[in-house]
Amino acid sequence: MEILVVEDDARLADALCVALHRRGYGVTHVGTGEQALAAPDCDLVLLDLGLPDMDGLAVCKQLQERSDVAVIVLTARGEERDRVLGLRTGADDYLVKPFSMAELTARIEAVLRRHRPRPAGPVTVGTLRIDTEARQVHIGAEPVALRPKEYELLVVLARQAGAVVPRQRLIMEVWRSTWPGAARTLEVHVGSLRGKIAAAGRIEAVHGVGYRYDVRDA
Repeated sequence: MEILVVEDDARLADALCVALHRRGYGVTHVGTGEQALAAPDCDLVLLDLGLPDMDGLAVCKQLQERSDVAVIVLTARGEERDRVLGLRTGADDYLVKPFSMAELTARIEAVLRRHRPRPAGPVTVGTLRIDTEARQVHIGAEPVALRPKEYELLVVLARQAGAVVPRQRLIMEVWRSTWPGAARTLEVHVGSLRGKIAAAGRIEAVHGVGYRYDVRDA
């Protein structure tokens, strides 16, 4: 998950970027509205309203007009009318400074859950077939019974078959969390899933990075 931090306070921006990196997010920082509007696509924007070149609400409006990116406003403007205006401009959430990283992380997770896209079409990799509408998995003609999290984990891995998917991305997309304890939960689910789809492919651990799904040789 990629986050764009739009904040002209360098000290606050540095602290945010470090904390977000530690939680497994990719982070880009810019200090002006113009830079924010020119930045590459991302999954979520953390947007300060008091920018040096333009009002943050104008930036929010332009971002919402051209994409469906999630926006969380971070600002010292704490009056009710300011919060209402920010939300009506298109922000998904509004957080008043000062705030804790625990609260910001919870807000990020909640907003990303709401913005999580619906599965786009079936997935076929070798003999493995995933019907994302019916949430059904088959190996050849045989159905495979999976628990809900095993199913979501398999969809992410199968869509990226042959490529390494980072552990933090799997945790974020399947558990919608950056909680460190989720790493052990991921390992348990991978172990269980391996046995259930062994006839179609294998899930390989790439040390220090993540997991890769490979089609089993015929």
